[in-house]
This record gives sequence, structure tokens and C-alpha cells, in this order.
Amino acid sequence: MSRLQLYNFQLCPFAHRVRLTLAEKRLAAELIEIDLKNKPAGFSKISPYGKVPLLQHGDVRIWESAIINGYLDEVFSDPPLMPSSPSDRALAHIWIKFTDERLYAATHSLIFTRDDEARRKLVAQMFESIQFLENEVMAKRAGGGPYVFGDRFTLVDITLYPWFEQLGALEQFSEFRLPNGCVGLREWRQAVSERKAVVQCARSTDWYAERYRTYLAA
Repeated sequence: MSRLQLYNFQLCPFAHRVRLTLAEKRLAAELIEIDLKNKPAGFSKISPYGKVPLLQHGDVRIWESAIINGYLDEVFSDPPLMPSSPSDRALAHIWIKFTDERLYAATHSLIFTRDDEARRKLVAQMFESIQFLENEVMAKRAGGGPYVFGDRFTLVDITLYPWFEQLGALEQFSEFRLPNGCVGLREWRQAVSERKAVVQCARSTDWYAERYRTYLAA
């Protein structure tokens, strides 16, 4: 079997997603840590976007976390991390795209924005996205199971979870607070946090907060 190498940044939620997928599939990978503020010479030749995560699998190089995870799920199919029916798989891709384009994009902008009015707008957008996830995803889960697709743990859960693991640190650095009425999201978060692979990759709120302070101050 060709060796797996993951170019990684521990603070990056997108790299966290790939580590979760590797852990769920019980795959060993060499982690190559990249300092995004002091990238090693030649890194742009490895990563065309100059970003992490990037997966090297033998002669194959793949970037963008959602695409990496899709690749891992196809190549290493046990356990499968996408729904079995075409309609549910399509819905899974919709939720992954929504999470990337709405929730993570706004959060990233918020972390690096200092303008108060812009920050208020980003917090409002994040609030809307969270309410959407609560009402359209969590409230409509099938079969009463704890995950987005009921009893089946999928790449949608993996896509969402790093944001929630970092939520405590985000609340220290911004005005955003998880709405009290998000019962479904809170139950989902608890269920995901207890999975063996998630525990294996977990970091504490203090860990995130300390490193964000260092990273943002550098």
C-alpha cells in the first residue's frame, strides 16, 4: 500500500476534518506540520494553493479537505462515510457545501477582521447559518439517530464537527454565542464528541484559545 502523508496545520479546522476521516477509517498517515505564517521553501510546488490540508498518497496529490475526504472514502471504503442512496449522497454534498461557504467562510473572515461593523454582519451571518442547520438539518434527521443522517455517521458530521470543537475559543475572541434554542445541535455535538476517533483527535478550548492568541499576535 502506498504511504499516506498529510500536510497539516493543527489549528486548521479543514486539516482537522481529514485527520478525523483518517482516524475513523483507522488509517495511518505521516503528519507533516506546516507553519502557515512561515511556509517552508518549495511548499508552493507541493501545494498549488499554498494551503493545507494536502494529501500525498503515493504519486497522487490532492488538496481541499472535502475532496480529500471524498477520495479517502472511495479508496478506503471501510467503513463507508457517505450515505448509501443517491438522494442522500446528494443532500450530504449540499450540507458540506453550505457549511464551507456559509459557516466556515464567515468564521474565517471574523477571525481576521477588526472593523466593528463588518464583525457585526459576520456574526449575524453565522447566527443565521447556525439557525438554518438547527431547523433544516438537525430537526429533520431521519430515524431519530444522533447524527445528521440518523444512525449513520458521515462526512457531513466530520465536516461540521471541527467548527463546534473550536466554538469555545471562538466565543472568547468574538461576540458570537451559540443560541440557547439549538437543542438538536447540542445533542449532535455531544454524540459526535464521544466517538473514539473524535476523542483521539480532540483538543481543548484552552488549547485552541492559547494558539489563536499566539497565531493572531504573530
